[in-house]
This record gives sequence, structure tokens and C-alpha cells, in this order.
Amino acid sequence: MEKGPIRKYTSKADALVKLQRYCAYQDRCHQEVRSRLIELGCYGQDLEEVMANLIEEKFLDEERFARSFARGKFRMKQWGRTRIRQELKLRNISEYCIRKAMEEISEQDYLKTLMEVLEKRSMQIAEGNDFARKGKLAQYAMSRGFEAELVWKTLDDRQ
Repeated sequence: MEKGPIRKYTSKADALVKLQRYCAYQDRCHQEVRSRLIELGCYGQDLEEVMANLIEEKFLDEERFARSFARGKFRMKQWGRTRIRQELKLRNISEYCIRKAMEEISEQDYLKTLMEVLEKRSMQIAEGNDFARKGKLAQYAMSRGFEAELVWKTLDDRQ
């Protein structure tokens, strides 16, 4: 389904109302909101004032975004810390917020999820050779964002 064209804003107040709804729907990062304002045709001082207003009224909170992003991607997509950290950096999230986001993932849940990812993938690999099988499992887990050392340690402990 294609999105319809975004109606250009007629005033700063109009842009503010649209962005309040946009941010209320789900947590957004500053970069997403800034891009949305530019799509609406809001630039310069108006853009900065709308951003400031959204932050002031708590519609926009980078730490809250980072925490919910990390929780969601870990629980729903089973991404590892490396992948989550990388995605947050792509969205220009500060190092402080990234550290706070990583606190959302407990070590116990993280290890349990890594084991589940490896078990599920193990069932899909038809490789008979143990060495090749282990290599494929490790590669898969690392591609999902799990740290190489942890993946290899977990695979060695499984045997």
C-alpha cells in the first residue's frame, strides 16, 4: 500500500499538531521527527521551535525512544546488542542514551534468547559435519547482532 502525499503545513501550529499526533502514536527519534517536518515543508526557525515544543511537552524523548527501541527489537525480532547499538547509532542517538537502552536487556534474558535463536536455527541446518554446522550457527547468530565471543562460548557449552 502506497502512502498518499503528505499535505504541506500552512502554519507552525498546524505542523505542531501533526507532529504531536505522529509522536503520540509511537516513540520517535529526533531524526525521524526532523525528517517529517522537512517533508511537511517546515524549515529553519519554525522547525526548531516545533522540535523544542515537542521536547518540552514530552512528545519527543530520545532516551525513552532508545529504551523502547531496544526492548522491542530484542523481544520481537530477537536482535543482539551489537545490532541494536548499530541501529541506534544510525539514528544519531547519543552514547548516553544507547547505554541506557542496553540496560533494558537483562543478561539472563539475553543468554536465553541467544540459546533459542541457536536451537531454532540448528533445526533448519541440514549440515552433517559438526564443524561446518557450528560455523553456520555462529555466523547466523552474529548476523542477528550477538557478540562473537558470546556466540562461540555458548556453542562450546552446548556440546
